Amino acid sequence: MTNAYDAIILGAGPAGLTAGIYLARAKKKVVIIDEGIAGGQMILSHTVANYPGVLEATGAGIARTMVKQAKSFGCEVVTQSRLLKIDLGSLQKTVDVEFEGTYSAPVVIIATGGIPRSLGLETEAKFKGHGISYCATCDGEFFTGREIVAVGGGNSALEEAVSLSRYASKVTVIHEFDHFQAQPWIVADAEANPKIEFLMNQKIEAFAGDEKLEGVVSVDKDSGQRVTTKAEGCFVFIGYTPATQAFEGILKLNGRKEIVTDENLATSIPGVFAAGDSRAKKYRQITTAVADGTVAALSAIEYLDKGSRIPQIKLAASAG
Repeated sequence: MTNAYDAIILGAGPAGLTAGIYLARAKKKVVIIDEGIAGGQMILSHTVANYPGVLEATGAGIARTMVKQAKSFGCEVVTQSRLLKIDLGSLQKTVDVEFEGTYSAPVVIIATGGIPRSLGLETEAKFKGHGISYCATCDGEFFTGREIVAVGGGNSALEEAVSLSRYASKVTVIHEFDHFQAQPWIVADAEANPKIEFLMNQKIEAFAGDEKLEGVVSVDKDSGQRVTTKAEGCFVFIGYTPATQAFEGILKLNGRKEIVTDENLATSIPGVFAAGDSRAKKYRQITTAVADGTVAALSAIEYLDKGSRIPQIKLAASAG
């Protein structure tokens, strides 16, 4: 059985939920589909203090409010449902979902976001779920009173190191470079925290332990000195890989596998738009994802209201 809609949104993070809110308010029939739970990477943030109009909240709390708002306008939200097949090749696009059947619509908005990037070490795979985590909000409490490591030097790494210090007895931040990429005020907060120490210019070589993680082995990139940092837990925050594998060879992607769009967030296929961390852009914040969702939805509404006949720019191939 095929379920017919005006728009299918793939991904229930802030970009997808915002797009759903705008489309549903415009009286379009909308379904939001996510293979995980609603909220995307936003739910991994223990504290969000830079979302306009909200003094401080958890990412999960903002996600719950967005889902409630989307549903209040009539969005159908389908989560924890595996995508089996996506066909964007005709005017009426179709998405096959395990247990849910087939959804069809003239518009698809891709807001699949990204997945946490790993270090790619053999010992990393060994200790996933046994000391190594990519989500402070999910797993931080399990390491109450213990010494842990946070890997990375961007905003997320230092913000989550501060968050983890609420539980851990000590947090050692290990970073590949001799300087941070995080904003100065985020660096200042981390440096002022008495529970946080820093190990800079280090390349992580391995994770040590038997059944559970016991330490992180790194090498100083200048001196070559090997260091083993005692740790019962390690949280890796080194960015995200766009979740766009399903669209390779179908949509135009850049060299980083991000979806290329025009200023209206239209992709290389008419009726298909992209928003959030899955598309090519410089900055990735909850606010930029929400902005993308807004623009993609308004462009989709225009496309639908003009009878799916408005032209979209065909984007030339590029390795950029």
